Amino acid sequence: MFRKFLNRFSKKIGIDLGTANTILCLQDKGIIIREPSIVAVNNRLDQIIAVGEDARKMVGKNPAYITLAYPLVRGVISDFEVTEKMLKYFFDKIFQENLNFTARPSVIIGIPLDVTEVEKKAVEDAALGAGAGKVFLVEEIMAAAIGARLPVQDASGSMLINMGGGKTEIAVISLHGVVIWKSLKIAGEDLSKNIIQYARDHFNLLIGEKIAEQIKIKVGSSHEQGESISIEMRGRDLITGLPREIMINDYQVREALASTVNQVVDSIKSVLEITPPELVADIYERGIILCGGGSLLRGIEKTISKETEIPVRIADDPTTCTIRGINLLLDDEKLLEQVLLPSANEEKMVR
Repeated sequence: MFRKFLNRFSKKIGIDLGTANTILCLQDKGIIIREPSIVAVNNRLDQIIAVGEDARKMVGKNPAYITLAYPLVRGVISDFEVTEKMLKYFFDKIFQENLNFTARPSVIIGIPLDVTEVEKKAVEDAALGAGAGKVFLVEEIMAAAIGARLPVQDASGSMLINMGGGKTEIAVISLHGVVIWKSLKIAGEDLSKNIIQYARDHFNLLIGEKIAEQIKIKVGSSHEQGESISIEMRGRDLITGLPREIMINDYQVREALASTVNQVVDSIKSVLEITPPELVADIYERGIILCGGGSLLRGIEKTISKETEIPVRIADDPTTCTIRGINLLLDDEKLLEQVLLPSANEEKMVR
């Protein structure tokens, strides 16, 4: 019945529903949408006026009557209605560009490891309400492992760390399943917040999210990179209330990010400590794989390798591992059956 249902559709959609970005892929076409998970709402008219990149351009510049909504927090839906409307916007965009859709599409969505049944149901219902005909759920970390081309089917251990925008997931995978895992509510967003707090504490300077993000991308690192680099940091002086500009270097930014990086490293160690010795031996031989936007922090692989004494490498195109894994599942029904999670709606019907 599973395969018969899937085969009814000429096209299927995959979704990586992230805190920072939402990425969609279409069967046979690959990634077709990649936009920030932000929605702008006109409170006077109670209407959505912008989604994704158009809404992101309004950050820090919106008047009081326009609210910028972030429908996902720490990887889970925080605003069901806005999430549904955001997905509908993306679905409509796909439908307009692909007129050969003859039925409501089946959709595969990645979800976090620590999601509750209520949160799982919210994801399914939001996708169904947005126009999906059937929703299939898989673990994000498993999809990322498949996208990173790890041998998830083997009876051997692979360790993957997915450092996203809202959370970090650490998992040991074997035989199509997650053996040991840990989920942290710290990730890329927290690195930006670290920089904002550092500017306030050390320079009495208030900076915005966009400025912090730019500093993180341009000079952020967790490990010394050789020649020191500096960047301008503009904001509002907390004492005078006037605009002020200072220079901040990579050493200072590294100092700002240290607490978050150390939490991630300590959590990796704690997962290794409870991993069965046979799997640890496999991990030591194969190394640890990093993916997600947080893995783009300069030197993060060297920091983790130094602290764990295990080789660490960053996956190819780390920000798209999850969606690439989901894209592979769109065409591989046998593998999808192996990693598919039970539907929250079906479980409720059984009870």
